[in-house]
Amino acid sequence: MMVEDYKRLQPNVRTYALLVECFTKYCVTKEAIRHFRGLKNFEGGTVLLHNEGQHGDPLSLYLRALCREGRIVELIDALETMERDNQQIPARAMILSRKYRTLVSSWIEPLQEEAELGHEVDYVARFIAEGGLTGERKRWVPRRGKTPLDPDADGFIYNSPMENSFKQRCLEEWRIHHRKLLRTLWNEGPAILGNVSESDYNRVVERLKKIIKGPEQSALKPKAASKMVVSELKEELEAQGLPTDGTRNVLYQRVQKARRINRSRGRPLWVPPVEEEEEEVDEELDELISRIKLEEGNTEFWRRRFLGEGLTENHNKPLEVEDYDVLDVTDDADVGDDVGDDVAKEGEDDEVDEEDEEVEQTEIRVGDRAKDKEIDTAKPLQMIGVQLLKDSDQTTRSSRKKRRSSRVSMEDDDDDDWFPEDLQEAFKELRERKVFDVEDMYTIADAWGWTWEKDFKNKAPRRWSQEWEVELAIKLMTKVIELGGTPTIGDCAVVLRAAIRAPMPSAFLQILQTTHRLGYVFGSPLYDEIISLCLDLGELDASIAIVADLETSGIKVPDETLDRVISARQANDIPANNASSQ
Repeated sequence: MMVEDYKRLQPNVRTYALLVECFTKYCVTKEAIRHFRGLKNFEGGTVLLHNEGQHGDPLSLYLRALCREGRIVELIDALETMERDNQQIPARAMILSRKYRTLVSSWIEPLQEEAELGHEVDYVARFIAEGGLTGERKRWVPRRGKTPLDPDADGFIYNSPMENSFKQRCLEEWRIHHRKLLRTLWNEGPAILGNVSESDYNRVVERLKKIIKGPEQSALKPKAASKMVVSELKEELEAQGLPTDGTRNVLYQRVQKARRINRSRGRPLWVPPVEEEEEEVDEELDELISRIKLEEGNTEFWRRRFLGEGLTENHNKPLEVEDYDVLDVTDDADVGDDVGDDVAKEGEDDEVDEEDEEVEQTEIRVGDRAKDKEIDTAKPLQMIGVQLLKDSDQTTRSSRKKRRSSRVSMEDDDDDDWFPEDLQEAFKELRERKVFDVEDMYTIADAWGWTWEKDFKNKAPRRWSQEWEVELAIKLMTKVIELGGTPTIGDCAVVLRAAIRAPMPSAFLQILQTTHRLGYVFGSPLYDEIISLCLDLGELDASIAIVADLETSGIKVPDETLDRVISARQANDIPANNASSQ
């Protein structure tokens, strides 16, 4: 109603805060983000959204929802808005995950693993410190039918957000964007690419289809345990930290039990790591794809199109789409839903591995049914219609007659062909009959003055990279500390491990300094790994700076590590001295 009466009524800060709260609690995160962009234009908007922690603390729920869905760019934007409003980060927003990670790092893969701290964790001492002996310790009960003690459960009372990593979110947004490009290309025809040949057009279509479909999903399905050899069973058990001793039958039972536990707790099943193939860069194709311009949210463009401007011969042709599956997936699809369902189904198949004979008998029965269906389908189609008419009762027929007569009475007999087939003529007919007025063509962005909406919708997403992920993690950790939050040692270790995978020696020192300022200390093996990696990469200055920071923080550096750094420094000074002497 507010949108329809937008000329007289505009939303204020309280309206925006309420809408963000509602969309967040119902897990419609995309709409919550859209309205938060409107809320941040009001000074003190995040303070009102926080509402002193009442009603489930909507601000914390919004931050947690962004983290759980891997929307880290929007999360950092929200924290920057909080900094402008002098709103400290609430304690509820810093809730620990099951792996003792906060929103600083719980979006970095792997999601379901604890951080490597470089030393053994005393689990008994941690259990006692959390109140395990007194019954005060929080327990996570994700199984269905059980009362969840997840601290976020009170806020997300209607639905719990799907937990996704930042990498998964980037890959999904990349696919969604190219799905829009392919839909636009099919609608507009080759003319949108400029003066190109038919072969180039087909190459662009195939390239877009390949990006949309993504990597082969079959690689993400676990192999049936009954078909695995001993080495494969041991590999799966070892990867999950389970014992690998015993006969093949013992190993098989252990794998089956681990999979059942993971499925009951909603965890992804373990699959062997697959090396990702690097995509071949075709600059010519990328240049052609860049010519496709999206006009989503551009009301002026669609208004002109409705008036008949910019229409080509291609718009009068029926759309011929060979592969509808490519466009069937909705743009708001959650990341990994299809993959998770496939993996779960594949895992369920393992439970019937021992019933091979029953499966064979079932297949024979299914084959017989298929043959019967083939015979039935070979009959004329009229027989099906006659059978349906015979089965329908008198009541159904009388109701159909009533609906048909009412429908006929509503139709105008003088206008059988209500709109012409030609698109331009159809638009002209719409305008002349005032079926749809141009003045009614506006969106919520137009009504409420969201001038930024069009740019966000049509902007090409940035491709995921490990370096970008580390940069965002460091920025997020810094913002959280500035707003009064305290990352855990697990957060610092996960961010450091991501920098090691990149590798980014320039980020090692900054992460370590932040960790030491928080009062955390890693184990000696982790420090040795970082310094050794810097030396292997030829980053001598970075290794020296790390050693200096360790000594400043009062952390003892092993003599072997010092000897390696000193010898590398001396080896680096010798060529420089020889060059200066000559």
